[in-house]
Amino acid sequence: MPRLVLVLHEHAMLYEVAIAAEVFGVDRSDLSPTGAWYDVVVACPDRSPRHWLPHLPAIGVSEIGEAAADLIVVPSTDSPGEEIDPALAAALREAHASGVRIAALCTGSFVLAEAGLLDDRIATTHWMHADQLARRYPRVKVRADVLYVDEGDILTSAGKTAALDLCLHLVRRDLGAAVANDLGRRLVVPPHRHGGQAQFVSPPPSPDGSGLARTAEWARSRLDQPLTVVDLARHAGLSSRQLARRMRAEFGSAPLSWLHQQRLARAQELLERTDSSVDQIAASCGMGSAATLRRHFRDALGVSPSEYRATFRLA
Repeated sequence: MPRLVLVLHEHAMLYEVAIAAEVFGVDRSDLSPTGAWYDVVVACPDRSPRHWLPHLPAIGVSEIGEAAADLIVVPSTDSPGEEIDPALAAALREAHASGVRIAALCTGSFVLAEAGLLDDRIATTHWMHADQLARRYPRVKVRADVLYVDEGDILTSAGKTAALDLCLHLVRRDLGAAVANDLGRRLVVPPHRHGGQAQFVSPPPSPDGSGLARTAEWARSRLDQPLTVVDLARHAGLSSRQLARRMRAEFGSAPLSWLHQQRLARAQELLERTDSSVDQIAASCGMGSAATLRRHFRDALGVSPSEYRATFRLA
């Protein structure tokens, strides 16, 4: 039975603490063919927010330096980049040196970086804090475009929902794919998203008001047709150069980039909501062929259309 220590550090955030407690701290041995599940304790540094402990009634408590572990989970911090408790940093370094795996959720990556455990490693964190992580800890190879990074003994996740993805990934590693899939269904979440997937962001809505909203809707209704910058400019009553300036101001991208984003968004929607083949979807969103759609999908999202559909249809 894997021994897991959940670190309730001084600046720990309740959401990620709750995710780890839900995945690992609830007895789900009925899902495991061997009846094994995680033996979870909360480790509290001296300045930890112990007032949270009543919210974790089924989980034991230990001091940070006394909790033997197979796996340590460090939740996010509400003060990324600040110095951490020296006893916590020392305990993390000592545990890692003895072979314990350590996983950080969201901005928990800053805690590991401050302890020196991410030096010369690939790591991720919430995309809003990725630049800060890279600036403050230049030896860390920050990836802001993935859900989580598994380096074997050190694992890091992007923000919020990606923390749940990493926890399920750990269950998959420790107890097998079938157990992780059953747990995902029980939690009503996708049981497996590859860590290399992009941190999915929904396309922004069209700006309100006159602007280019009418032209944007006109283009979206014709994504199955060839469209050029000249076509968009003509509909908007602008020159191509004027259109480019306006689109950068209103949508934050050049006309062709915006159009490409709309085609990808339409493909995502069709993959999630229809049973159309990849060839049919490629034609419907103006990608031409399945091969073209697959290439652009991998470039933009890091997964194939089939993998994307499997993930979100399961959800």
